[in-house]
Formats: sequence, C-alpha cells, structure tokens
Amino acid sequence: MTSPLPSRKHAAAKVTRKGVEKPAENVVDMEMSTGADSHMGLRLWLRLLTTTNLVQTELRRRLRTEFDTTLPRFDLMAQLERHPEGLRMTELSRRLMVTGGNVTGITDQLEKEGLVVRDTAPEDRRSTAVRLTPEGRAAFDKMAAAHEQWVVEMFGGLSLDEKAKMHDRLGKLKQHLRNSLED
Repeated sequence: MTSPLPSRKHAAAKVTRKGVEKPAENVVDMEMSTGADSHMGLRLWLRLLTTTNLVQTELRRRLRTEFDTTLPRFDLMAQLERHPEGLRMTELSRRLMVTGGNVTGITDQLEKEGLVVRDTAPEDRRSTAVRLTPEGRAAFDKMAAAHEQWVVEMFGGLSLDEKAKMHDRLGKLKQHLRNSLED
C-alpha cells in the first residue's frame, strides 16, 4: 500500500496526473551516470545517494515551508534536544560534521530568536555550551513531530517487511564499512 505525498503545488515539486508530487527537478539522479555494465557496488552507492538527496530535498522544502527554518538549524536543535545540559560548540561541530563557523552562524541566529542560549561551561570558563531554551524546545518538538511524520510518509511505499529487510541489510553494510575502514 502506498502513501502518496500531498498534492500541494509549489515551485520545488511537480504534480503528476495521479496527484502525487514528483521531487524537485533540480535533484540529480546520480544513477543515470552509470551503465548496466557498471559494478553493482557503484550502482548501489549511486542509488543510495540519489535516494538520500530526494529525501533531504523534500525535508528541506517542508521545513522551509511549514516552519520557516532550514535542515541545518533543525539538525543543530536535534542535537541540543538530546543533551538538555547543552553541548560545547566544538562538540556540536563534530556531531554535525560541519565547521565551527557554520555552527557559530546557526547558533547566532537561533540565539537572536530566543531558541538557544550560550552558557560558560562550568569546568572550563573559556568554553561555551549551547542549550535549548524552553521556547526552543517547544519549537523543536513541533518540528520533530512533523519531520517524523514526513519521513514515515515518504517511506510509505514500502511494506513493514521491506523496510525491516532494507534496514537490516544497510546495518550489515554499515558494520562492514566500520570494520574495514578502521583498519
């Protein structure tokens, strides 16, 4: 049973005859760059990459449309939600896999909006910890509930069994990569 995406018209999507939105035209289908004679590992990698790009593009669009925010802001707030005591800027940068400058810019914006505060770290006065304010936590809770529903909806075209098998197989690949790349 499929769960079609909503049929709202907008600049980033194209509505088909069945009323199901097609992803933005600007999402590059990386699979198209290989031929049938390419190694299956390469073809699988490109399919994973294309699928990730499609999901991220739609999540970015919905966050922008519904909450006037960006995926990086959402991701930073998600990290802080998991750590109510706050996180140091360097730790946020490491967890988000972005530069310190990116974290500083996002944190500055969120602080101006009253969604986060910076505190001097008690164990090191030269260091700053960032945490969500009560307003930030309430805003994030609304975004997170919508985000979860969007992801569930986007994967609605797969049965529970298909999702479980894919999850297991990707877990096996992830473990293989961790084991082989740590050597």
